[in-house]
Amino acid sequence: MVENILLNPNLAYLLLVGGFSLALMAILAPGTGVLEIGAFFTLLLAGFAIYRLPINYWALVILLVGVFPFVLAVRKSRQLIFLVIAFLALIIGSAYIFQGDLWWQPVVNPILAVVVSLLVGGFFWIVASKTLQADLAIPAHDLGVIIGAEGEAKSDIYEEGSVQVLGELWTARSSEPIPDGSIVRVIGRDGFVLEVCKVDK
Repeated sequence: MVENILLNPNLAYLLLVGGFSLALMAILAPGTGVLEIGAFFTLLLAGFAIYRLPINYWALVILLVGVFPFVLAVRKSRQLIFLVIAFLALIIGSAYIFQGDLWWQPVVNPILAVVVSLLVGGFFWIVASKTLQADLAIPAHDLGVIIGAEGEAKSDIYEEGSVQVLGELWTARSSEPIPDGSIVRVIGRDGFVLEVCKVDK
């Protein structure tokens, strides 16, 4: 009974997509263990079904080839033609992944293939695009520009104190005592601790 359920092509397809989705999410957000365990058991069930169901290898090739336009769509977000090609490859490969009585007849429900492909593909396109944007983004705070900047001592500074520089409160130290309220200049930085000196005006 359970075997017959698992050998349903639609369920096998959902298990396969779900397993790979969980595996990719586990790579993106490692450490919890929940995603890894879920991916393992889902792919295990999907593997049993795939082992027993005949595969259309040409459909598998289409799925794999569809990865390349997907990557191009992520890297060149303005050229959405690559995303359209990737989705078409995903939908066709999904619908025909299992062999039917006739080669042109999809075994996986085409509506299911379309909905799942658009949802899963769209989700990972958004995640991949946002991840790439974050990697390429210029840091909001260039700590190099703080050297030479002037600010105000917010406490007495000697071994340690605090200063307001470029609109932010920093831990600071100085080789000579600086009273609270003095104008200071940043002459160095050690991590997030600023080396400052008093500015006489």
